[in-house]
Amino acid sequence: MFNFVAFIPTAVQQGIPLLYGSTGEILTQKSGNLNLGIPGVMYVGGICGVIGSFVYENHTDGALNPFLAIAIPMLCSLLGSFLMGLLYSFLTVTLRANQNVTGLAMTTFGVGFGNFFGGSLIKISGLDVPSIALSETSLIFNKTLPFAKNLGWFGKIFLSYGFSAYLAIVIALVVSFIFKHTRTGLHLRAVGENPSTADAAGINVTKYKYVSTCIGCMIAGLGGLYYVMDYASGVWSNDAFGDRGWLAIALVIFTLWKPDLSIFASILFGGLYVLYLYLPTDMEHMQYTELYKMIPYVVTLLVLVITSIRNKRENQPPASLGTNYFREER
Repeated sequence: MFNFVAFIPTAVQQGIPLLYGSTGEILTQKSGNLNLGIPGVMYVGGICGVIGSFVYENHTDGALNPFLAIAIPMLCSLLGSFLMGLLYSFLTVTLRANQNVTGLAMTTFGVGFGNFFGGSLIKISGLDVPSIALSETSLIFNKTLPFAKNLGWFGKIFLSYGFSAYLAIVIALVVSFIFKHTRTGLHLRAVGENPSTADAAGINVTKYKYVSTCIGCMIAGLGGLYYVMDYASGVWSNDAFGDRGWLAIALVIFTLWKPDLSIFASILFGGLYVLYLYLPTDMEHMQYTELYKMIPYVVTLLVLVITSIRNKRENQPPASLGTNYFREER
């Protein structure tokens, strides 16, 4: 029998990093910036949080202060991913570098940055295994409501997660509300659709692109921190993120640039990502496992085909996505 009570929490844990990444990328793309550096940003956010936590754990006598154990790695993660967003904005908005090339370069840089400092911390700790374990900090991040275990399947499915899982949902809902119901969201969407018209209307295009990209990267960086502290139980291993950053970008297309829809889609993608672990396979049919792993990508391709055929305007990306704005050509 398929165990839904065990499957759904695993799907949520897999999906939350995707939700952070997709929400940050949607916010960025709404301004017209196509940031393909999200995998690198998530990597930097993860390693910066690990560095902050590593320093704090190794300079504390006795038990960790719960507030500092959460605040320090989160602030470090936000700072590192903010600098990545600032770098991307400077290159693409100020210097008008090609957005696709810049994003791919930042992905390569972010992975290299994480592997370098991750390897350095492993050498400093003198461990025989190629990983760092921040178990005390992870326990604080993973702390759930005390009565969740007494609620049976309801508690297991809805209340068995750390605070950062619920934070991801709140951020997605807030971003969606800003897009739909605020003047700031209207201006941001105008910048993404037609920056020259927005500029003529008195909207500061450069400010909106910088702010949305930097905040988007900070949100995505928290996805990397969540993966390490919650999903991986505080264990950092180089090259352990896999393709989650790319799945987060694919999720943007899957959700049609709607952060609220991304909440359910990220859990769906997370479930598809780990579905092969819950499907019965014997030794004679192990090759089917690799086919199960392809399901998230096949679903994304199908969504691309369907949205292209329907060709509704509200399902299309921002009109100026990936195009640099030259004010003098207005």
